[in-house]
Amino acid sequence: MNPISGSLEQYSGMAWHWPIAVYLFLAGLSAGAIISAIIVKWMKGNDTAPWDGIIKAGAIVAPLTIGAGLALLIFDLTRPLHFWKLLINYNFGSMMTIGVLALFAYFPVIIIFLLGVFRESLIDKGPFGFLAPLANIAKNQAKALEVITVILAIGVGAYTGFLLSAMNKYPLLNTPTLPLLFLASGISAGISANLIVGLLFFRNSTKEENVGYLHGLDVKVILLEMFILLALFSGMYYQGGAAANVAAAALTTGGFATLFWIGVFGVGLAVPVGLNFVLPHSVKHSTGFIILNALLVLAGVLALRFFILLAGQTFVG
Repeated sequence: MNPISGSLEQYSGMAWHWPIAVYLFLAGLSAGAIISAIIVKWMKGNDTAPWDGIIKAGAIVAPLTIGAGLALLIFDLTRPLHFWKLLINYNFGSMMTIGVLALFAYFPVIIIFLLGVFRESLIDKGPFGFLAPLANIAKNQAKALEVITVILAIGVGAYTGFLLSAMNKYPLLNTPTLPLLFLASGISAGISANLIVGLLFFRNSTKEENVGYLHGLDVKVILLEMFILLALFSGMYYQGGAAANVAAAALTTGGFATLFWIGVFGVGLAVPVGLNFVLPHSVKHSTGFIILNALLVLAGVLALRFFILLAGQTFVG
């Protein structure tokens, strides 16, 4: 580092860097995983043990990904060892505080859901018998717990969009469509992760009809994402001024344009949808294709988080 000029980072104008983009991805994935697992659990024939592999996948993926995301978020803090202060200092006019409270409530309920799904292996025959009272909640108050979990998951999936949209000086971030975009893409990522984990690790208990249902639902959510992106950029264009300039720059300038058109639109949206329309039924419902399709979706959602966060802070009109 040149001692006169200092770090080049001071000229970047970015408050949030790549670890935050990964956290946004993991938080949305966690919310989507638990939502899609509960949707499957509510389907006829899936509401009693033994649980479908998709339900098992969501029960594992949701806490693991939000836990990893929170660890990354704490690591990115200027003073990581002081993260506990976020848990005791609240400003209810701040979207950050609302997000912390949502996460504070969300994590315990998905752990209870996990204990309910894996009760036999973790509690009845495992080393965590002392957690039986929590597993009893998952059994005796299942519907109430699941409704609360879905509500909290929707909050976790959308709040990061609300948080970014409150940054008034960044036109690409300051848009009301961002929370819905983050929620939809998070659900898509969660569905994809559940399909991968279910088919790879719980193949024997994963019902073909549930895989087909979630795979079809993922295509519908991707189409919704396309519509939201169209609404976001067309809204910025017709708004004129700085917003229109930022929209044009983000979609046409260098690496950000490449990231959007190849990573977000191509890999994450157009290719998965296109393949599902052109391939024969026997191919697009095969295990190999579903896993490949899910990996493409996950890559596209991650690219979307990077694009929105980094391009949003780079182009200011």
